[in-house]
Amino acid sequence: MSELAKAFDHGKAFIAFVTCGDPDLETTGKVVRSMVENGADLIELGIPFSDPTAEGPVIMDADKRALDGGVTTDDIFRFTKELRKDIHVPMLYMTYANVVFHYGAEEFCRKAADAGVSGLILPDVPFEEKADFDSVCSKYGIDLVSMVAPTSEDRIADIAKEAKGFIYVVSSLGVTGTRTSITTDLRPMISLIRKNTDIPCAVGFGISTPEQCRNMAELSDGAIVGSGIVKIIAKHGKDSAGPVGEFVKSMKDAIRDL
Repeated sequence: MSELAKAFDHGKAFIAFVTCGDPDLETTGKVVRSMVENGADLIELGIPFSDPTAEGPVIMDADKRALDGGVTTDDIFRFTKELRKDIHVPMLYMTYANVVFHYGAEEFCRKAADAGVSGLILPDVPFEEKADFDSVCSKYGIDLVSMVAPTSEDRIADIAKEAKGFIYVVSSLGVTGTRTSITTDLRPMISLIRKNTDIPCAVGFGISTPEQCRNMAELSDGAIVGSGIVKIIAKHGKDSAGPVGEFVKSMKDAIRDL
C-alpha cells in the first residue's frame, strides 16, 4: 500500500497544509508537530513559489513572507529530513511545476524521497501533461497526487483510474481560501471516482469550520485544510503552534466518529 493511502487506514483522514518558512522554518516545525499531536493524519508541506496560480490571497501572502525570509527548496529538504526524526505520519509536498522543473525533476524527486516525503501535488500540471513528472516520481517511490475539480467532468474516470496515493477533490471553482459555504454538489463526482478506483479521495479548498470539515468527510474519505491554518499563522506569527493545534483538534474531533 502507498504511504499516503495509510493516512486513511484509521477512519476519515484530516490533512493539514502549511507553507514552509512562514514566518520561518523553526515556526513551521513547531506548527507541524502541534498539528500531528492534535490529530493530523497527513501533512502537506507547501514549497513557496512566486506565482502560485491556484492560491488565493491567504496562501499567496504566506508564500511571499516565506520567500522574503529567504527560504529555499534546499532549506526545505533539510528541514523535512529533520522533521522525519520525530514525525511519523505521511508527508507530501505541494508546489508548482516551475519549482520542480527549475530544480531538475530527477534531483527534486531524489531529494524529496531522501527527506522522507511520500507524495507530490502540482496543481498547475493538467492530467494530460503529467506523464513526464509521474515517471520520475514513480522511480523514487513518490505518488504524484491527482486533482479533480467540478470542471473535470468527462476526465474524472480517466484521472481516477491512473491516480496514486489519494485523489484531491477540489470542492469549488476558483482558488484556495476559506469560504462561508461550499455549495458544489460533490456526490456525483465522488461516486464516479469510487466506480473507477479503490484509492481514497479527500476534499479540499474552502474548508474552514468543523462543520464544513465533517460535511466534506461524510462525502469522501477525508478533508484537507490549508487557508484556515495559514490564516492563524498570519495572525500569530512565531506563536502559532498552540492556536493551530487547537484549530486542528477541533477539525479532527468533528470527523472522529464517522
